Amino acid sequence: MKTRNQRQASKRGASRLVTGYSSLPGVPDEMLDAAGNLRPGWAQLIGALDDLGPTELASRFERADQYLRDSGVYYRKYDGADSKERGWPLAHVPLLIDEAEWATITRGLTQRAELLETIVADIYGDNELVQRGLLPAELVARNSEFLRPMVGIRPASGHFLHFCAFELGRGPDGNWWVLGDRTQAPSGAGFALENRVATTRALSDIYGKMHVHRLAGFFRGFRDELNSIAGDSDGRVGILTPGQHNETYFEHAYIARYLGFALLEGEDLVVDRGRVMVRTVSGLKPISVLWRRMDASFADPLELRYDSHIGTPGLTEAVRQGTISMVNALGSGILETRAFAAFMPNLCRALTGSELELPTIATWWCGGDTERRHVIDNIDTMMVGSAFATGLAIEDTKGTVVAGSLDAEERAALLSRLEAEGGAFVGQEQVHLSTAPLYEGGKLEPRPMTLRVYAARTRDGWTIMPGGFARIGSTADSSAIAMQRGGQAADVWVVSSQPVERVTLLPRDDEKLVRVSAGSLPSRAADNLIWLGRYAERCEATIRILRAYNARLAESSNPSLPILKDTRAYLDGLGVDASKPLPAGLLAAIDSAVHSASQIRDRFSPDGWLALADLRKTARAFATRVQPGDDATRAMTVLLRKLAGFSGLVHENMYRFAGWRFLEIGRRLERGIQISGAVAWLTRKGAPEGALDLLLEAGDSVMTHRRRYAVSAGVNSYIDLLVLDPLNPRSVRFQIAELHKQLERLPGGVEDGHLSMAAKAALSLDTDLRVSEPEDLTTPRLNRLGIDIGNLAGLIADAYFV
Repeated sequence: MKTRNQRQASKRGASRLVTGYSSLPGVPDEMLDAAGNLRPGWAQLIGALDDLGPTELASRFERADQYLRDSGVYYRKYDGADSKERGWPLAHVPLLIDEAEWATITRGLTQRAELLETIVADIYGDNELVQRGLLPAELVARNSEFLRPMVGIRPASGHFLHFCAFELGRGPDGNWWVLGDRTQAPSGAGFALENRVATTRALSDIYGKMHVHRLAGFFRGFRDELNSIAGDSDGRVGILTPGQHNETYFEHAYIARYLGFALLEGEDLVVDRGRVMVRTVSGLKPISVLWRRMDASFADPLELRYDSHIGTPGLTEAVRQGTISMVNALGSGILETRAFAAFMPNLCRALTGSELELPTIATWWCGGDTERRHVIDNIDTMMVGSAFATGLAIEDTKGTVVAGSLDAEERAALLSRLEAEGGAFVGQEQVHLSTAPLYEGGKLEPRPMTLRVYAARTRDGWTIMPGGFARIGSTADSSAIAMQRGGQAADVWVVSSQPVERVTLLPRDDEKLVRVSAGSLPSRAADNLIWLGRYAERCEATIRILRAYNARLAESSNPSLPILKDTRAYLDGLGVDASKPLPAGLLAAIDSAVHSASQIRDRFSPDGWLALADLRKTARAFATRVQPGDDATRAMTVLLRKLAGFSGLVHENMYRFAGWRFLEIGRRLERGIQISGAVAWLTRKGAPEGALDLLLEAGDSVMTHRRRYAVSAGVNSYIDLLVLDPLNPRSVRFQIAELHKQLERLPGGVEDGHLSMAAKAALSLDTDLRVSEPEDLTTPRLNRLGIDIGNLAGLIADAYFV
């Protein structure tokens, strides 16, 4: 045993491993064992960081942050009634855990996962734990997470739990304690992957030398297990998300893309004759496994929460009939109940005959006389909160109180409530979290941390992710580890003394090749793809006209010119105020494009998303400083280039699947509508001087017109080029021809030689334009053409989205 002076010397030595951090107030607990020695791996890591120096470290950490920004990694932070997307808060220095210590964690969590499975199976099964007095009936019967419709239902997969998370903290003795169980819809596994990628971007040379266990094998095993549950039937695996307003929606989309699963919302599903089906562009398609990322009570408004707008009516009945496997089972969230922690030691002994390998934070349910008296007698050392709460007490700043911090009146009121309604309360010992290093202000600071670890059921039993992520507090306050309160997330490196296996998700040579049907695109996703295409084209059309308008304004400085007044009137009809350099109507169209793209993040390339986000950021910046005229003209040119970059990325990079076709259909619909409207307005009788030149600019056809027609060509040449020319990618006829082609290639576009209603309408419009002459296209007919294209959009919606 080292003396106090020897331990202090060890700490000072560790502090000197990183030059320039002389102001380090103390070495973080996670770097030292109980004897005061550096834990395995830390000397190598800190030495490597020391060699890099503060300037290089800052540059590397900025590289990691830039990767996260470029990838669009975010979480949603709630500020009162509002929520905003926040960049993912990466803590750049990883947490190191030796593989020998990790083996202890793995054994303990495997035991705990099996114990939780047994408990939840009994709660919804024989209910022997309550009968034997191992669990109070009150904690089940009064629990909002106890779903009575699920009683007696055995999961189709044979298991209630498939994916769990555990919050761990290190105790004063250096051992790990379980602070909380996550069985409802555990989040963060995808963020753990992104933490790993970002951290290794910054520290690739260090990472390569430290024999860090990979994460891919964990996800591969879980993916294979879900696919095996789905079996060889026509059903597939999907991830059920509450939608884009959930705080971890990015992770839902990321995991779906990473594992190749469909990302589904409640409205994507319908229960048909007891089976869960996905609404796709090819009709209803079966789904066999749903990895649930929404709270169970919201999953079915018929039998669970009647006010849920994100669930699927009849989902509970499908579970009852065994036609769908839920991961995790509906009702498994009851295991997160804070008061259950008080009974876990006895439950483990009674059900397994052994002690918990990873102890639970000391907890007392105040429904028992002895336990209530213990909490009251030791109230100043307790955290007191709801027995039915499901979060960590240290994060629950509203519902949980640290009794020792209360004034005399508050303390008396709390004691009175404990005496009167003890069963509603739980007392837990105050948590003193160990500290991990946080790079802040050019130095390492010790900050409180918890460790979130994931367990997945595979064909070989439970497997524990060799890592996870550590939540690091933004201050010395333990409650500040929560992301909603400014906490940060660090990668966790499980380090070995020997080289580790390099595992990937790439298919093995013996794996069967499985191709997904082109018609498996959910209708909601197809709808958003169409609108993304439409909004992008609407933005482009508006920007081109605004650029032409401001260029003429810059030349004349007279907004009263007839052509300028006429252009403003046209744009007013579109909801765009041309008197503003960056009109609200244009910004709204850009926001709408971003919104549509955000609904399909699992099907959208990161580069495309980044380009679209950059367009919105630039437009908003211009809105605050651009002046009308020449300044606005240049701004529109910049926006046009950025929009062209986005369109090019999406158009060239998307696989020519049904999704691409719907995006293309949206583009062609909107371009046809916009060009028809512009031609009708600017070629009408009484149009001001300069209208035809502006039309060519808006239609991006100035050079083509000069080459194709005589200089003295009249108005018919403009109509011919922008409406009837089959070779001009800006003409209405070109859009209609493309629409007809894509509609025929959609599922159901041609059946038994018969065209769908939408394909027929497109063919009719195409034929009508083929036999038309420029002089036939009067202003009323051009306006009617735009309406007919809009009606075509309605036929598409009727066929695929209703």
